[in-house]
Amino acid sequence: MNNCILKSDSQLFIENNLNSNISKLILKGSPFPNITVQELANQIIAKKKSEKKLPTWYTTANVYYPPKLSIEQTSSELTAKYKSEIISGKTIIDITGGFGVDSLYFSRNFENVFHCEINKALSKIVAYNYDLMKIKNINCFASNGIDYLKENNSFFDCIYIDPSRRNDLKGKFT
Repeated sequence: MNNCILKSDSQLFIENNLNSNISKLILKGSPFPNITVQELANQIIAKKKSEKKLPTWYTTANVYYPPKLSIEQTSSELTAKYKSEIISGKTIIDITGGFGVDSLYFSRNFENVFHCEINKALSKIVAYNYDLMKIKNINCFASNGIDYLKENNSFFDCIYIDPSRRNDLKGKFT
């Protein structure tokens, strides 16, 4: 996670280029010495993909976006809201947390949410965004959710599993 992306001039650049031609933007290079053009392009693409799918993230200033595959894979807010309304309890663990949209919605109906994400970089981004949004009842763990369950003696009212259906090499799993 490159914290330079969170500086006001970088955020303004991202906001001002949401409708720019990404290919042309990449060819110009980065106007910031500590941010690569690829990092900027990713933030622009991911934010743009979030506009309708993740309006809470899109409208929150200084959100840090993960690689676009994580945005493509995540539940929409509408879907996450629906899922959160059909289960209840005090504690839930999301053992395949991803970008954390489902966990955010579970946090509205559960006292404690445990978000496990095996990708340490993605887990760090999720924890940052929850802190930014002032979400206090989600505990983020950068670990394999199944291993966390095996090693933890806690009781969970619900165990939520929604694994990735894609990988970087082959597209969708069949």
